[in-house]
Amino acid sequence: MALSSSYVFRETGGNLRRNAGMTAAAIIAIAVSLTALGGVLIMRQAINKASVQWRGGVEMAIFLSPNVSPNQTAAIRQELSTTPGVSKFHYVDKAAAYREFRTIFGGNSDITGVLTAADMPPSFRVVPSRAQNINELGHQFSGQPGVLKVSYAAQEIQSLLDQFHRWRILGAALAIGVLIAAVALIVNTIQLAIFARRREVAVMKLVGATNWFIRVPFMLEGFIHGITGALLAFGLTYGLRNWIASFASDPTILGPNRLYVSPVEAILTGVVLLGVGVVVGALGSAFAVRRYLAV
Repeated sequence: MALSSSYVFRETGGNLRRNAGMTAAAIIAIAVSLTALGGVLIMRQAINKASVQWRGGVEMAIFLSPNVSPNQTAAIRQELSTTPGVSKFHYVDKAAAYREFRTIFGGNSDITGVLTAADMPPSFRVVPSRAQNINELGHQFSGQPGVLKVSYAAQEIQSLLDQFHRWRILGAALAIGVLIAAVALIVNTIQLAIFARRREVAVMKLVGATNWFIRVPFMLEGFIHGITGALLAFGLTYGLRNWIASFASDPTILGPNRLYVSPVEAILTGVVLLGVGVVVGALGSAFAVRRYLAV
């Protein structure tokens, strides 16, 4: 028996209408679980942006005052060049510092709208020859003329990771718990649809309908649950991306500034959510069909 698209969509639509309440519950459960998952992914992206200044093995940053004089900058550069504990270093001028600033806080118009490259503190990024040298180097350069502050990678990154770790555990637990409930709802919804049409299924089998002819509408129903819930989660994650990212911000490091996730990064996260939603819907429907539809 040939399987036509009109038959599949008609039967699937009928199943969705007959079990509207269960369908809505399954979609909402998937949306909640995938939004929690999306929140964890968004926070991870935000932390990756916040640690941009520590890439390349940099363990210490000597931030200079925005109005530091050329002589003061040259003196610090010379001292870094002759200090035995320094493996290598590089200078980040105001323009490069502003690019980093836009990378980290580009979505916060309250600060990006009023600050310019001239307001950015230049800095030296330092890689020590041994990790044990880092505190000694920090004390050496702290308080020197033209130095605004000395920051350590280990301290700042660990603080951000600690903040993220708490939210990651909560988000993962919520996502897993609700996702299990969503799969159970999908299975139960399709089970009810199969039960409501048990006589029709028996008749179709008697007249020679193949297994796939009978199963596909029920499987498509689960797919629709998954993709619809994922689309809702996608919209929520995209719209709330910067608010979600702010939960990974450590106020002791970033102050009142919130981390930022670009629209492109949020879209990539949404693609992951869509993929997970499709898999969840397909697995739930496949289990229900295999378990409760004996054809």
